[in-house]
Amino acid sequence: MNSSQSPTTNNLFFDKTRYEDRQLDDGHGEIVRFRAFENIVYVTNPIDIKYQSMNIYVPQAYFEGKEINSFTAETAPIFFPISVGGYMPGIPGAPGAKRMGSGMNTIFHALAHGYVVAAPGTRGRTNQNYTGEYTGKAPACIVDLKAAVRYLRFNAERIPGDTDKIISNGTSAGGALSALLGASGNNEEYGTYLKEIGAAPVRDDIFAVSSYCPITNLEHADMAYEWLFNGQLNYKKMAHHEMIDFHLKRTLIKGTLNESEASLSNQLKELFPAYLNSLKLQDIDGSPLTLNAEGNGSFKNLVAKLLSASAQRAIDQGIDLRRHDWLTVQSGKITAIDLTEYVSYIERMKTPPAFDALDLSSGENNLFGSKTTPERHFTDFSRHHSTATNAQKADDQVIRLLNPMNYIGASATTTAHYWRIRHGTKDRDTSLAIPIILATTLENKGCQIDFALPWNRTHGGDYDLNELFAWIDVISSNRMTN
Repeated sequence: MNSSQSPTTNNLFFDKTRYEDRQLDDGHGEIVRFRAFENIVYVTNPIDIKYQSMNIYVPQAYFEGKEINSFTAETAPIFFPISVGGYMPGIPGAPGAKRMGSGMNTIFHALAHGYVVAAPGTRGRTNQNYTGEYTGKAPACIVDLKAAVRYLRFNAERIPGDTDKIISNGTSAGGALSALLGASGNNEEYGTYLKEIGAAPVRDDIFAVSSYCPITNLEHADMAYEWLFNGQLNYKKMAHHEMIDFHLKRTLIKGTLNESEASLSNQLKELFPAYLNSLKLQDIDGSPLTLNAEGNGSFKNLVAKLLSASAQRAIDQGIDLRRHDWLTVQSGKITAIDLTEYVSYIERMKTPPAFDALDLSSGENNLFGSKTTPERHFTDFSRHHSTATNAQKADDQVIRLLNPMNYIGASATTTAHYWRIRHGTKDRDTSLAIPIILATTLENKGCQIDFALPWNRTHGGDYDLNELFAWIDVISSNRMTN
């Protein structure tokens, strides 16, 4: 060991001699050759090696002095896929066939396109050690991802690819963590947690964020959900079962809100305008985006405008929307939209509160548990109305660490400049207001935002890889101005 290297940092050195050369065939003539560096523990004091490890994959062409899509071993962006669903533990991803559906997965296609792929694992809300103590409750998931980024940057001279061009990608809870990673770069509030697990003492900011349907801003998600779905009493609720790949196997439950639930919906809806107005958001022209006490105003108009734009894109692509009576179409152009009828069309999915369940039964309650407590509340509203015995609320600082809204443009924080956010128009897992608030805040802070509501798309991600990769190519090739 070099005398200038401490035992701690030396353990974090990337071993470029430990690899396998492999190739995969998609069955349709596309063969991807790559070098696999797997099961790399990215911290010096791991709590769970299975999850606090990372797989790194590099196109074989880069070891032969070749280019792929104008990228080289030095200039290729590092694609950082977050394999998290439902805030559950996520193992490091690997190229191969999709586990659900047909075709090859995103990592395979990213390698084929010429990206270096660094696929981190991360602890999640159900991790336990041999004594039964919980080891993956908040903020473990984001702390691990930051540590993985630090590992890459610590090894910038040893790992192929450009560690100044790390682009995260995630869906649902993974989309939320992708957003949080991009928002909170280098913020010192995570420092103690990173030091505890032995993360490299370097930066953890990233270059860009791809986020599909982020389940984020959790302490305000209940009120946002009822602002959108209030008055819709019928629901089709998904009961969560075991995790399969990134998705939860779920059973459909149909029902109608009872009197108590309808009352909760009304109360939560009434809380949303004050929160929205506190953000002091502005539209593209600099005009305030606000809501009155009834929940109407310029922000609601923005939601309608974005939905109209999605519908117009669908019409322009030749999709017939005449059956949607909540849309008014004249001469092939959307001229009006009825938000109430739109919400009736997509249908309520969750009963109030949608996230901080009064009986502590939600995955998010489980996320905010402690080492010894499986579930806790994370809003004052649900803690006050709780039906659970001996219910507790998580520490405010822990709740804060899971919300990207707290860090966008904050002092001593490096927020990613480039963002791509997608949320389908038929996605009911969280309110449309949540991603729109996130995107608008980023835009107001001077970030470059590519935001859209894909027409009739339900909860999911990675459905438009050609467009995603085209966006990554542009920002990585410095063809987009700041």
